[in-house]
Amino acid sequence: MGYTVPVIDPRKTAVIVVDMENDFVESTSPMSSAQARDAIPEMRRVLDTARRTGMKVVYTTHAHREDGSDMGRFRDLYPPIAHKVSLVDGTSGVEIYPELRPEAGEVIIKKHRYSGFFGTDLDMILRNSGIETVVIIGTTTENCCHATARDAMFNDYFVVFVADATGTFDYPDVGWGAMSADEVHAATLSILAFSTADVMNVSDFEKRVVE
Repeated sequence: MGYTVPVIDPRKTAVIVVDMENDFVESTSPMSSAQARDAIPEMRRVLDTARRTGMKVVYTTHAHREDGSDMGRFRDLYPPIAHKVSLVDGTSGVEIYPELRPEAGEVIIKKHRYSGFFGTDLDMILRNSGIETVVIIGTTTENCCHATARDAMFNDYFVVFVADATGTFDYPDVGWGAMSADEVHAATLSILAFSTADVMNVSDFEKRVVE
C-alpha cells in the first residue's frame, strides 16, 4: 500500500508551510509546539531547496476573526481560541515566525479550519500554477498538516510529507490516554504513509528534486 514520488519536478511542485505562526511556535504561547520549533532548521532546508530550484512556496496561517464569528467548534475544543488569546486575526500571533519569514511574492493563505484547502482559494492557486505535487511541512503533524495533506490527495495532488520538518505537541489524557508529541507524530506518519502521502525525511526530499 501507499505510493512513492520518486522524482520531484520543481516546475510542478509547491511547498506548503502549514501554520508556522507565532502562536504555534513561540515558547510562551499556550498553543506552542516545541517539536515544531525544534524542526525549524529542517524546514529551512526544505525552503532553501524550494527557492533555489524555483518551486512555488505557499504559507498557511490559522486565524479567527476578533468577533469569533468563524470559530465554530474550535470555540469548544480550544480554550485559548475561545478566550481570544491565540489565533486572533490582526494580531502578531498569526504572523509567520520570523525564522521562516516568507520572501517577496510568496503566498500566505488565511484559513479557519485545520485544512489549508477548506474554505480557501489554495486549490485554485495551485492549479493555476500548474502544480501536481505538494510538499507538506509545518505544524501540527496530526491536525493541520494531516488535514491539508489529506485534502491535497482528495484533490488529486501527489503529496510529499516531510517527517523531520513537521511537528506537534504532547496530548493530555481526555479519557483515552495521554500521548507524547513523539508518539502522536510517529502514529500520524505511519497512517499517512499507508493512506495518503509519500513520507520522507529532508535528505530524501533533497535527493529526489530534479535540478
